[in-house]
Amino acid sequence: MARFNLGADDLVENPTPRVPVSLCLDTSTSMSGSPIEELVRGVNLFYDAIDEDDDAHDSAEINIVEFNSAAGLVHDFASIERLQRISSLTADGMTAMGPGVNLALDTLEKRKATYSGSGVLYYQPWLVLMTDGAPTDNIDHAVKRVVDLVGAKKLTVFPIGIGSHADMAQLARFSPHRPPLRLDGLKFKEFFEWLSKSVARVSRSTPGDTVRLDLEGLAGWAEL
Repeated sequence: MARFNLGADDLVENPTPRVPVSLCLDTSTSMSGSPIEELVRGVNLFYDAIDEDDDAHDSAEINIVEFNSAAGLVHDFASIERLQRISSLTADGMTAMGPGVNLALDTLEKRKATYSGSGVLYYQPWLVLMTDGAPTDNIDHAVKRVVDLVGAKKLTVFPIGIGSHADMAQLARFSPHRPPLRLDGLKFKEFFEWLSKSVARVSRSTPGDTVRLDLEGLAGWAEL
């Protein structure tokens, strides 16, 4: 898949406050078959739902970081009208979760700097971390970065386990105030529908406000 990067052009054209959402996705070998196919379908449905909501359409910016034996940027932050739908992701390799999270955080910091340099306000960034296994590398540094940002109210993190082999204890390390959730089966579609509604809810608020998430909606996709 072609990797691409978009800068600040769309910020000049549309100065609406932004909601940056980084999808940090496990694409290791164990995601082969139905899991990764349903993940791709879910991501594209997420894009469609954002596109159809007037507020989220103008505010949301999304990127995708994948991690397997290494971390890579599938696409950088851009508004929904500039984002290409993803045709596929390749499942291969190990589960380098630490490098994946670190890359996602680096891209968020870079995008925040671009917002500031362009005079565009932004909401608290989101990190969505999805994995079906356990990290195969040291995640201590990545955990510290996430926990520090969450503690400073500079990041909202959603750790999501996929399947029965997801290491929920390791995911919990990234989220000191909200326990990680396990996806019910392969309900990626339902999860990303919930996520798009949550993004829309934030985009209708004022930057800096505390926004309550739809906790009742979790029942549609999470094992509770």
